[in-house]
Amino acid sequence: MKEQVQEELQQEEKVPAPPKKENSFVAGARKLFQAGIPRKSLFTYENTPPTEEELRANILIVNHLKKYFPVESNLIGQPIRYLKAVDDVSLRIPYGKTLGIVGESGCGKTTLGRTLLGLYDKTAGEVYFDGKNVTKYRERQMNSIRKDMQVVFQDPYSSLSPRFTVGGIISEGVAVHKIVPRAEIKDYVVALMERCGLQPQYYERYPYEFSGGQRQRICIARALAVKPKFVVCDEPVSALDVSIQAQILNLLRELQKEMRLAYMFISHDLSVVQHVSDDVGVMYLGSMVECGPTERIFSNPMHPYTKSLLSAVPIPDPRSKRKRIILQGSIPSPANPPAGCRFHTRCPECMEICKTQPPVYREYEPGHACACHLYPQE
Repeated sequence: MKEQVQEELQQEEKVPAPPKKENSFVAGARKLFQAGIPRKSLFTYENTPPTEEELRANILIVNHLKKYFPVESNLIGQPIRYLKAVDDVSLRIPYGKTLGIVGESGCGKTTLGRTLLGLYDKTAGEVYFDGKNVTKYRERQMNSIRKDMQVVFQDPYSSLSPRFTVGGIISEGVAVHKIVPRAEIKDYVVALMERCGLQPQYYERYPYEFSGGQRQRICIARALAVKPKFVVCDEPVSALDVSIQAQILNLLRELQKEMRLAYMFISHDLSVVQHVSDDVGVMYLGSMVECGPTERIFSNPMHPYTKSLLSAVPIPDPRSKRKRIILQGSIPSPANPPAGCRFHTRCPECMEICKTQPPVYREYEPGHACACHLYPQE
């Protein structure tokens, strides 16, 4: 009897006690005192400045650009977790050319454009504009080149102030940057309005009196009034009817030829991007996965994500059929991206190496770069 009792006691001793639940207050305190992420760790990239030839050929050169938004901090305000909206993006835009940026919603296209313009502070990386390194420019220094970098926002309804007339909206930048003498501002603005398809009598009217297409023309006139060299077009035709889209796109192309403008054209519509772009960059979860000449991207896509996007483009010929590549699952959170290749959780061609090692973004053809383990990494 005693032996049986001893055996039962020994068995009870071997069973581990259930873990104690941590007090919520203690858990919160531990998180507040958690060590922050040192800022130096964000600058883990090779600093290779562009050559003189690259600076002469390209109006915009971006090397390893990062934009992180802190989503959680410790007690003393040091970030302990980031949302990686733009993560290690490099690109080139030649003078007078258009780079189209495509990708799903939330991939960082708009954040990329706003960071390049200085509307968001850069977390890391380098930006060269018109031959100058503007990476460490402060607000006053940015104001000196602000007129050369303009933007056309996506929503023509919310991007125009309802308190100003059309003339006041367009002439504000002209007066601030002293594009023409003050006595000639009205004549200059009226001439620009006519060039953008707006009647002179619209000068004294307010934005609420116009349709979506007319408002977008006002936004384009406002951006071009200060004679810029580079314009970020953030989905400028997505809110417009198809017939109006064609008019706006033709206007942008005509103005580009006249003024030798360089565009970054952000859009979801691949048909539009194919029509207006010289080069195309494909973004996924804050990173550039493929970039190259438009003809090469549409005729010979390399990355599986690019292939899936192109498979969704409708073909105008009803007799032609295209194999649709449907991605499984949803986009991971940019605050907690998956290890290895960020696309491996949805990739139909995923391999074991994709789950552990991030692919190298490198050039495989002249001007055609890709980040995928399906191709040589060395």
